[in-house]
Amino acid sequence: MADIIQLLPDFVANQIAAGEVVQRPASAVKELIENALDAGSNSIIVVIKEGGKTLIQVIDKGNGMSETDAIKCFDRHATSKIKAAEDLFKIRSMGFRGEALASIAAVSQVCLKTCQSDQELGTEVLIEGSDIKSVELIASPVGTSIAVKNLFFNIPARRNFLKSNQVELRHIMEEFQRQALSHAGIFFSLSHNDTELLHLPKTGLKQRIIHLFGNSYSERLLPVEEETGLMKLQGFIGTPDSAKKTRGEQYFFINGRYIREPYFHHAVMNAYQELLPADSIPFYALFLEIDPAKIDINIHPSKTEVKFEDEKVLYAILRAAIKRALGQHILSPSLDFTMETGYAEVGYQKRTEPVRPPVIQFNPEYNPFKIPTDQRKASIPSNWQELYKIAEQQPTPAKLFEEDKELSVTFQQSAEPEKKTFQLNQRFIISSIKSGLLVIDQENAHERILYEEYLEALSGHGFPSQQTLFPQTVHFNTPDADLLEELLPEIRKLGFDIRPFGPSTYIIEGVPGDLGLGNEPQILEKILESYKDNFSTLKLEKRDNLARSLARRNSIKNGKKLESAEMNLLIDKLFACSSPSVSPGGKTIFITLSINELIKRFENPMR
Repeated sequence: MADIIQLLPDFVANQIAAGEVVQRPASAVKELIENALDAGSNSIIVVIKEGGKTLIQVIDKGNGMSETDAIKCFDRHATSKIKAAEDLFKIRSMGFRGEALASIAAVSQVCLKTCQSDQELGTEVLIEGSDIKSVELIASPVGTSIAVKNLFFNIPARRNFLKSNQVELRHIMEEFQRQALSHAGIFFSLSHNDTELLHLPKTGLKQRIIHLFGNSYSERLLPVEEETGLMKLQGFIGTPDSAKKTRGEQYFFINGRYIREPYFHHAVMNAYQELLPADSIPFYALFLEIDPAKIDINIHPSKTEVKFEDEKVLYAILRAAIKRALGQHILSPSLDFTMETGYAEVGYQKRTEPVRPPVIQFNPEYNPFKIPTDQRKASIPSNWQELYKIAEQQPTPAKLFEEDKELSVTFQQSAEPEKKTFQLNQRFIISSIKSGLLVIDQENAHERILYEEYLEALSGHGFPSQQTLFPQTVHFNTPDADLLEELLPEIRKLGFDIRPFGPSTYIIEGVPGDLGLGNEPQILEKILESYKDNFSTLKLEKRDNLARSLARRNSIKNGKKLESAEMNLLIDKLFACSSPSVSPGGKTIFITLSINELIKRFENPMR
C-alpha cells in the first residue's frame, strides 16, 4: 500500500494552531497585550473597531525589535522567553510558547511597526495569512505597534461564528480589565470605533479597581495580605453586603498572570460561609506570588490553567487570610485614610453623549401625605402593587372598602361568595375550590403575572412610568454601561425614564408604574445583573431576558404577608395568564388537592 501520512503545509498547521490560541478577538487582544508587557512597556494603548473584527491594534512604548526579530517573531515556536526545557519552571514572563503571533498572522492581515531606542529607523512588516508581503525600513517611534485587520478573513466559517460587535467588545473589555488590574503601575487606554472607553493612569491597585468598576467600590473593598515561606498574598475582597448574584468580578493572579482556579475560588467562598446572601458571589482581586519552580503553567495555550505543587496548603492559607480580613471588618470597620483625594491624572470611563442637567419639576402645592378624595375614587386599583399599597395603609380589606361604597360594591361583585382564601406560612395562598383545595406559591405566581405583562409591554406601546420625586444618578462600570446602552430602547419601554449623563453615568427620572419609588439605582443594577446571569446560563433572547429579569426582581417574595384582597386579585390575574401553571423559570406555581385525595388520607388506618 502507498504511504498516506504526510506533513501538513505550514499555513495549514498555523491555522490549526490558531484555533487553540485565537478563539475570538479577545484572545488576540490578550496575546498582544502580554507581548507589550514582556517588552517592558509603561504605556499600552488598545484600539478596536467593529468589536475587533475589523481592527485590533496594540501600541506600546517597550523595547522594540530589530529588523531580524520583527520577521522572525511570526515563525512558530519563535520566542525570546525560554531556551531550554528547564526554563519552563523559571518563567516570570507573560508569554513563552512562541505561538501567538504566528497564529494571529495565519488568520488575519497584520501590520507590525517597531523601533529600538538605539536605532534611527524602525521596521514595518506586512503579513497576510502567514505570507510576508513586504518588509521596509520606516520612521517610527520607539516601541511596537501591531495592527491586526480582518480577523479570520481567510476562514469564513470561523468568522461567521463570531457574535455581534457588542458581545465581542464585552469579551475584549473583560480581557482588558484583567490585564489592567494585574499591572496597575502601567498606563492603559482602550478605544472602540474612535471613542475612548477607558483611560487608566498609573496608580495603586485600589485606585485601579475603582477606576475600572466605579466609585462605589471605594467603600466595598477590604484589604487582604499574608506572607509565608510558600507564598505572598495581597489584594482586595468585597464586603459581604456588596456580593452579587452573577460571576464576573472574581480575579486570581499568579505571578501577575490571570488564572482560572475553581479550587481557590472554593477557598474564598468557604471563608465567606454564613456571611453571604444565598447564591451570592463576592468581588475579589487576589495576587499570589509563588516560586515558579512550584507551579506548572504549561498546561494550555491560553495559559490560564496552572498546576500547583502544594495546592492544599495554599488553599488553607488563602482561606485563613480571607477569614481574618472579614473578621477585622466585622469587628472593627475602619476609616480609609489611604484614599487619595486628588490625582494629577484621573482614570475615567469615557462616553460621547452630550451632558444635560437633570430636569426637576416642583409643585409647591403638592402634599405627598394628602390624597384628594375625588382622585382616590376616580379609578379602582388595577394592579397588584397599587392594591398592596392601599392594603398596607388599611388594617383589613373590610375596613378598606367600608370607606368607599363604590369600591365596596365592586369588590363584592367580583368576589365569589363561596371562595375562602388565606395565607399559609406567608408563602402559600390556600383557596377553596369546588373539587377541593388550590395551593399557590405566591412568589412564582406573581413572577408569572409580571413576566407576561412585561412581555406585552415590550411588544406593544410600553409600560406606564411614574416620575421620581428627585432624579437619581447612577454610575456603571464600562461593560455594564455598554450593556445598558444596548438595552436602552427596551428598558424605556418597560417604564424606566432614563438618559445618559456623562461618562458611563445615567439619570433616572422615572420607573415602571408598578415598581414603587426608592432605590432606583440599585433596582437597575440588579436588573442588569440578572440579565447577564440569564444570558450566560440560558442564552435568552433580549426581550424574554429583560421580562424575566424585571419580573424576578419585582415579584413579591415569600415571607410577605398578604391581605385577602391582594390574594384574590393575584389569583384572578394568574388564571388570566397564558401559562398559569409554570413560572418563567420553570417552577410549579400551584397544585390542587381534591376532596377524594383528602378523604383517602383520613380513611387510611393507623398502623
